[in-house]
Amino acid sequence: MEQIIKDAKTRMDKSLDALRNELAKIRSGKATTALLDGIKVDYYGTLTPINQTGNLTVLDAHTLSYTPWDKSILSAVDKAILEANIGLNPVSDGTNLKIPIPPLTEERRKDLVKLVKKFGEDFKVAVRNIRRDANDHLKREQKEKKLSEDSLKDAEERIQKLTDEHIKNIDEILKHKEKEIMEV
Repeated sequence: MEQIIKDAKTRMDKSLDALRNELAKIRSGKATTALLDGIKVDYYGTLTPINQTGNLTVLDAHTLSYTPWDKSILSAVDKAILEANIGLNPVSDGTNLKIPIPPLTEERRKDLVKLVKKFGEDFKVAVRNIRRDANDHLKREQKEKKLSEDSLKDAEERIQKLTDEHIKNIDEILKHKEKEIMEV
């Protein structure tokens, strides 16, 4: 019983981490290197994540900087950022790229908030599915006489508390991200 609850908690925690990672990729008008996560560059015939080809840094709230370890890759990185179609236009000075983060329009902000809410719902469903799996597992244990009726009820209550706690955390993460997106 304890192992099932522990496993459910671990899986729910991983869902929260995955949500944070997904939301970090959503542009909020502020510069963050996570905006470029997922962009791959053709590096000597191999598609390589951009952060493995040079240094990415935040210069200020509206500018990222990229310094390649190999200067010959600069134009490929520039091209990869443009082709990623995330609304960023890098500016090259021959050795580095400066990537200005344009301010978001009101309409774009609202679209991003809708996207954030959709992510939130998807992750809430994932947490509820974890709860369902854990409860099913507990019921199987009870049918096999490995668990008493009282122990089953106790375990289900603990899993429900975990679920409620994680749903509340998801709501807080979403509220914070929405506020960040709507900030001008």
